[in-house]
Amino acid sequence: MKKIVLVTGASSGIGQATALRLAREGHHLVIGARREDRLAAVAESIRNEGGSVEVCRLDVTDREDVTRFADTAAKRHGRVDVLVSNAGVMPLSRLDSLLVDEWERMIDVNVRGLLHGIAATLPHFQRQGGGHFVTVASIGAHGVVPTAAVYCATKYAAWAITEGLRQELDPSIRVTTISPGVVESELADTITEPGAREAMRVYRAASIPPEAIADAIAYAIGRPTEVDVNEMVIRPAAQR
Repeated sequence: MKKIVLVTGASSGIGQATALRLAREGHHLVIGARREDRLAAVAESIRNEGGSVEVCRLDVTDREDVTRFADTAAKRHGRVDVLVSNAGVMPLSRLDSLLVDEWERMIDVNVRGLLHGIAATLPHFQRQGGGHFVTVASIGAHGVVPTAAVYCATKYAAWAITEGLRQELDPSIRVTTISPGVVESELADTITEPGAREAMRVYRAASIPPEAIADAIAYAIGRPTEVDVNEMVIRPAAQR
């Protein structure tokens, strides 16, 4: 069944791979991110493969922006079936570096951005009697390492919010949390603290492609309506 799928943070990495994968499966994609040029390139790739896609500049930290993202899709297509909340940032640092602006950025994108997506799409899911929330959290939701305290806190929050949502909602609305391990992406490029940057370079020596996470998301979305895949942890076999 063709679904209307919204993907945030779709300009690169896991978001881009997910959009491409789901479009190949015949779903209609509505992709959002701040970098419009990168979004346009993703959309061109989808269309070149015969897929169906719409592009929307999106800042998940802006509640009105996210509401417009969901409402426009629902108005245009009569429904919204899936929200993949993927947008995230990871400027790691030690707490004693006191990079407060970077802490706040992670909270704004990784937590508030997720909540904005839920608030924007949940009324549509409830109105139509079904839908699917997919949250891209992190292995950081399950443990803490030095330099990652704030990042892990935001990803634990993402896990907790999504699990709470699952427990509260009617079973007609499915809820999935995906927790990736080390994935090839641009996330580490935002790290400004030299020590954290070097530690991440070593940590990311073993990584998996974003397509591995896209495969997991496609699997969860593709299950029959009576099957709810609640959580998956996907990481390199070498990661411990």
